[in-house]
Amino acid sequence: MERDDILKGLPAVSRLLDDPALAAPIVRWGRAFITDLLREEIDRRRARIQSGAGDARIPSAEEFASVVASKAEALLAPSPRVVINATGVIAHTNLGRSVLSAEASRRVAEAAACYLDLEYDLDKGVRGDRMMHLDGLLQRLFPGRSAVAVNNNAGAILLALRALSKGREVVISRGELVEIGGAFRVPDILAASGSKMKEVGTTNRTRLADYEAAIGPKTALFLKVHTSNFKIVGFTEDTSIAELAALARPHGLPVVVDWGSGDLIDLASFGVRDEIPVAALLEQGADLVTFSGDKLLGGPQAGIIAGRADLVARIEKDPLMRATRLDKMTLAALEATLRLYRDP
Repeated sequence: MERDDILKGLPAVSRLLDDPALAAPIVRWGRAFITDLLREEIDRRRARIQSGAGDARIPSAEEFASVVASKAEALLAPSPRVVINATGVIAHTNLGRSVLSAEASRRVAEAAACYLDLEYDLDKGVRGDRMMHLDGLLQRLFPGRSAVAVNNNAGAILLALRALSKGREVVISRGELVEIGGAFRVPDILAASGSKMKEVGTTNRTRLADYEAAIGPKTALFLKVHTSNFKIVGFTEDTSIAELAALARPHGLPVVVDWGSGDLIDLASFGVRDEIPVAALLEQGADLVTFSGDKLLGGPQAGIIAGRADLVARIEKDPLMRATRLDKMTLAALEATLRLYRDP
């Protein structure tokens, strides 16, 4: 059969929809949806025939029904799917990280199905702030300090850098210019924030003197990044947060620490000895610490910024704050998770 004859012989969508072979898919998925799939399939076959790659015959209605049924099944199958985590990595990034507690899961379902006082102060009868639902719990976790939560830790560090160092220099060790999953790189985040990166030291050794030599009129802050996904061993030297804070303080420079999967309690008794609790980092002299809510903390995807009240206030005023804020379901899950930390 000639190509033009095959093209002319392709059935019209209206005729296929009236064929008994399409009755079951139409009943199951709806006429409008199946109509769209049929049009796409006819267009696909027409293009293949015109290019010379198509079958030299006219498909039957049964074939069209089989194809659109398979496509409908694939398109409408629940996704992402529930899987069994047999990797040995408990908070696996590619498998959704932490599993929520029963209470946090219940609160997510409730938040999804109901209206909430998300940004409404019921006592005063006026508009409120969604962070009010977390403030009391965060203040107990970080006494004497302020904290704010956003959509993830990448958003948290981006927001902190933009608010505190846009157009100015951020001093960071070359050994901490890390890349994490999904090609997320610290230099890219610095560039996106509008900050200027000033590298100091070498990959394996960065001394306090390197930071001191980098201080200038354009310096905005010192940034330390937790290299949680790799280690450099052997001939190494690092500058501690306490040393960095002592150097930064006379110059009025904040020390910002991106701690990644920060935890809130000491996990040494559980065999995890290379993770320092966020509160301890603040005690060591960090002015701000950013960390994730969905890793060691055990909550939903979120990024928390904790530290000096004046710095947090500047961050909250940044226009990007609205773009990174928590939605109602994440907020409900995080609040329920933080409540569990009343008992370590």
